[in-house]
Amino acid sequence: MQAISEAQLHAVADGVLPEEQRAAIDAHLRAHPEDAARVHAWREQNRQLRALFDPVLDEAVPPALRQAAAPPAANYAWYRPAMQAAAAVVLVLAGGMGGWLLRGDAGDGGDMRAASASPLALARSAAIAHAVYTPEVRHPVEVGVEQEAHLVQWLSKRLGSTLQPPVLSPLGYHLIGGRLLPGDGDGPVAQFMYEEGTGKRLTLYVARERAGRQETAFRYTREKDLGVFYWIDGQMGYALSARLPKAELGKIADAVYAQLEQPR
Repeated sequence: MQAISEAQLHAVADGVLPEEQRAAIDAHLRAHPEDAARVHAWREQNRQLRALFDPVLDEAVPPALRQAAAPPAANYAWYRPAMQAAAAVVLVLAGGMGGWLLRGDAGDGGDMRAASASPLALARSAAIAHAVYTPEVRHPVEVGVEQEAHLVQWLSKRLGSTLQPPVLSPLGYHLIGGRLLPGDGDGPVAQFMYEEGTGKRLTLYVARERAGRQETAFRYTREKDLGVFYWIDGQMGYALSARLPKAELGKIADAVYAQLEQPR
């Protein structure tokens, strides 16, 4: 039997597998539960990302973007619909990865779609990274906790600041590892991932802030059941994300903040 490729497994998760391959893939998944778990995790990622980003498709194209997409000469009227369609695609891509993801303020309500400036952008990026990586079964982190010393040294070097993942075992969560992620123009960011006994996961997103603000007050935001506590402390920004009640996540955020404030 021909080996099943990673691309075929992704095609199953994305619902684009050719029908003539389905029987072989289904048999493979029944015989390999670890691959079946991966496909299930990818489907869950797709579901979460659709829930987060699909609403932007209903947003109107801003007049300024329509005007920018229009050709300068009236003789090109035939070209206008194509350019406006292209502008709409650009808006979907920019909006989907940009400013509408979370609702923002310091409470549970409000609409966060328009905000994009730091520190809210920090919470938005942290939430996206959390939604993408926490469902992973095989590769939730880039470097596992068995190489914690290397992980901390590597991420500290890349961010240009000494990092130390908080110890959350008294609250039931243990570090499983971390990864390096691209930032929003301010250099790379770090994501530390924690897990508790029932499989619930939370992530701590750490980024170097361009402005170096001194604000340290907690802010909280959420999208559906995903909550984020985030704050700026000097040159660093932090965001703690999890699908937990606000009070429970806030207790963990307090513990994280207290440990980060301890002198190294």
